Amino acid sequence: MNKKIAKLYDAGKTDRAIHLLIKQIDAHPKNVDNYLQLSTYLLEQGSPDQATKLLEEAKHLVEKPRDLDYNLAVCYYMQGDFDKALNLLDQIPNDDLVLYQKALVYLKLGKKRKSLAFALTVKQVDNRVRELLGDIWLSLGDMKQAKTNFTQIPEEERSAKVNFLLGVTLFAYNRDRAEKYFTRSKKMDKKYYQTAKNQYASILKMLSGKGKKNG
Repeated sequence: MNKKIAKLYDAGKTDRAIHLLIKQIDAHPKNVDNYLQLSTYLLEQGSPDQATKLLEEAKHLVEKPRDLDYNLAVCYYMQGDFDKALNLLDQIPNDDLVLYQKALVYLKLGKKRKSLAFALTVKQVDNRVRELLGDIWLSLGDMKQAKTNFTQIPEEERSAKVNFLLGVTLFAYNRDRAEKYFTRSKKMDKKYYQTAKNQYASILKMLSGKGKKNG
């Protein structure tokens, strides 16, 4: 990774960083690191199509095209091409990053148990993995396990999504606490909150009935 360019990017000078990386690629077309750095930035900026094109073209130029496979798999995942992503991931040795990405892909494919198996195999569990585990348990209908994983994310590091989903896990048996998490989520990101509220409306309705029966 080019540290000078990374500093520019981290300082918010995105266009300048991307421009310099393109110049680096033109000057050293066989250098894998420049392609990886640029594709990562393009993905972070919400341009998976550009990142995919860059990496697919780079495969014909670099000496070790396999080194590009992980980033390319992430690109395919971001584009919704899950089978293509999985095909590449299956050719890469299973380190934590690959296991995490496989878990994400399997979850999107609706293979929840397989997704869980990969997520549970990740050795270094960080907030990203905890969130994914929470998502998987929630998709399996296990509110208790989902809540356990979401609450392991420190309060100040929880996103609007994590706060909202914590509310979902608590909704059936502690409505007041659930509403506090929903309020927190809404404060953080009103647009996400509204989308999530619509997405989870039927689940919350079902949980509401459950809560009444349990009560």
